[in-house]
Amino acid sequence: MTPVHAEPRRIYAIGDIHGRLDLLDRAIGAIRRDIEERGGAALTVTIGDYVDRGPHSCGVLDRLLDNPFATPYVALKGNHEDMLEAFLADAAVGPQWSYNGGEETLQSYGIRLYGYAAADFEQARQELCAALPEAHLRFLRALKTSLRRGGYFFCHAGVRPGVALTRQREEDLLWIREPFLSSERDFGAIVVHGHTPTAEPEVRPNRIGIDTGAFFSGRLTCVALGEGEPRFLRV
Repeated sequence: MTPVHAEPRRIYAIGDIHGRLDLLDRAIGAIRRDIEERGGAALTVTIGDYVDRGPHSCGVLDRLLDNPFATPYVALKGNHEDMLEAFLADAAVGPQWSYNGGEETLQSYGIRLYGYAAADFEQARQELCAALPEAHLRFLRALKTSLRRGGYFFCHAGVRPGVALTRQREEDLLWIREPFLSSERDFGAIVVHGHTPTAEPEVRPNRIGIDTGAFFSGRLTCVALGEGEPRFLRV
């Protein structure tokens, strides 16, 4: 991740990656080509859920560590990073994490889950603590929960209607669906989010949803903002 100083002319936001390193690499290339064609100062934001479900969680974190984008870069935290950190601290969350794609993350680090008893999750937790590179831990611990730039508010899941953007709880930023998704309120900025997969990106007056279910659909969405109507770079 790189520091952001000047206000960017264009912001690229990438939806939930979920271990799809192949699609992430295509998105990196698509952003680079778009910048070569259009020029101007830009910023890239990833909105969380780098791990779980897809096959290459370890590879995705490796790729994002040193900013692979042709712009400054801000990485936001998703609920799946939240679950991964919780598992590293306490194997008791293993069954929920495994059900939500954690087993694929273990496999990406070369760890096999032999069963679903408490002892099996504790063994896997210890092995993951040993296998996880320190650089991956630093990346996870440095993730922001939100970013506000140029009339947009970026977060993983959404916001609690009726609560100021500066007072949103981390739990809502990472996990909320309703009443956010159906709200027609002005949030104070257009909220750009993922977390809830849809077949196509959702563009509404108060929010833009960019999770197109990369891990099962094979489509990772990137939106370019700041120059009129949103443009979508889909890979």
